[in-house]
Amino acid sequence: MNIASKSKKSAGLTFAECMIAIVVLAIVVIGTSAYRYAAATCARKSELHMTGAQAGLLLCESWCAVEGSGSFDPVADFSGALAIQTSGAGPATPSGFTALASYRLDIDDTVYFATLSWKDIATGLRALHVELAWDQNNSDSEEYEDANKTFNLTTYTRI
Repeated sequence: MNIASKSKKSAGLTFAECMIAIVVLAIVVIGTSAYRYAAATCARKSELHMTGAQAGLLLCESWCAVEGSGSFDPVADFSGALAIQTSGAGPATPSGFTALASYRLDIDDTVYFATLSWKDIATGLRALHVELAWDQNNSDSEEYEDANKTFNLTTYTRI
């Protein structure tokens, strides 16, 4: 009879063993969820930064293509292809540079603010500077004051 009662006791799990298994499983699931959330957040921030860099490069290279003209107007040049408009708010112009204008770009439900400026470095050589700013934490923000991330790009052209 001892043998039969021993095999019945060892046939299943105790309540304590079940509770420990549930707690371990819950910790693993919560940890995995937190990791996935952090990864998704970092991916979104990286996507916003890459889009801002591409928009800055597009503005800078287009301006460079017209040899840094002081009459460069991206609103007219990109009408229909890019949601861009002149804005009263935008990043500050760097020291020693002359502001061309500030713009607001609406790309993939995110608002980017850009300031274009230039500086004559030497005879026949001009530095073109584009600075973009956006709110990487809340893509619904439409105010420059909420911007907390920037991207700067400077290129040179012959004039």
